Amino acid sequence: MESSLMMRVSARANRFPDSPIRKLAPLADGAIARGIKVHSLNIGQPDVPTPRPFLDALHSYDRSVIAYGRSEGEPAYRLALADYYRAAGIELDESDLVVTIGGSEALLFAMQIVAEPGDEVLCFEPFYTNYNTFAMMSGVTLHPMRTEAASGFHLPDDQAILSAITPRTKAILICSPNNPTGTVLTESELRRLVRIAKERNLFIISDEVYREFVYEGNSHQHPAHRRH
Repeated sequence: MESSLMMRVSARANRFPDSPIRKLAPLADGAIARGIKVHSLNIGQPDVPTPRPFLDALHSYDRSVIAYGRSEGEPAYRLALADYYRAAGIELDESDLVVTIGGSEALLFAMQIVAEPGDEVLCFEPFYTNYNTFAMMSGVTLHPMRTEAASGFHLPDDQAILSAITPRTKAILICSPNNPTGTVLTESELRRLVRIAKERNLFIISDEVYREFVYEGNSHQHPAHRRH
């Protein structure tokens, strides 16, 4: 006798949005199959050669067993990261750093650490589409504030930001240089956000995956820079 029971995934799983970036891939593949030239602008795929020392280290890896690493990251790597940030004017040492498997895991962890289910994280749109999924996985409500093309997608004024903060707001999420607009937040904007965060007792989550890609005389700013 066959069972009438059906296996079901959770309601939460059904609410997760598909990544719009990944949804474009089969459409592009179909167009390519029809002989159409496609210029892929949907994903930040590197087009520069991988540094030779990295490849050499992989090829010369001489251990017979690849064991688990430290959950917080290997000491030598964390020391190197601390040196990198100090050179950029950000005072950290290795005990302040935790290594994750990419920026997505870091953002997911950050949301879950600073906010309880039902809390809010303020962010500025346009934003990286998967922020929605990270927030949903964490039980957090993402509260987007619109930025305008006319202002170069820079931040709204202080009063607009303050009016968007509620008793449930726990953090402000920023991305500079921004994905997808490319906007680089200025020192003045970072000072404003740091002041607001201090006044309202909020965390700042700073997504800087493109921090090395700053051009046209701009310089990358971080909320933890000494001058802020």
